[in-house]
Amino acid sequence: PEDLNLKGLTRRNKAKQAEDGTFLPNGQAAKSGLNKSWNDAAFGLFLTTLDYIAEKAGAVVRKQKPAYTSMLLSYRNEIAFPNLNVREYSDGIERIMVDRDINAAINLKKRGLGIFPTIKRSRGNLSISGDIDNSTVKSILDILRDSGSPLYSPRA
Repeated sequence: PEDLNLKGLTRRNKAKQAEDGTFLPNGQAAKSGLNKSWNDAAFGLFLTTLDYIAEKAGAVVRKQKPAYTSMLLSYRNEIAFPNLNVREYSDGIERIMVDRDINAAINLKKRGLGIFPTIKRSRGNLSISGDIDNSTVKSILDILRDSGSPLYSPRA
């Protein structure tokens, strides 16, 4: 799973002050409801339970840094989701619709397995290095095709 910063997610927003000394809206009222939802969901307890169940099953849970996992196409080393508001990617070559969240989950697994490419940022540009083997590409495409994308149509 993604390495969540639970304390950071529920931290209060910083106060915004106008030049005349009055305080400006900072979205804290809306965030307080979100904070309650996060705390009610008990993510910390969930992660502890997940670790326990994995250990009993002989598996390991590895927390992963999520950097770039939601931007990079999981089966081809290219940026497909440059903006957070892009939720789906239509691949004309493979004839599939790729959901951003499913794609990011696959990339998190690749990072945990040590097969996620190296990504560096220089002067605002991303540089991707690392190869992806054909069997991995085939496995990922099978997962994406089976994920229920309504716009997928098999090749003739």
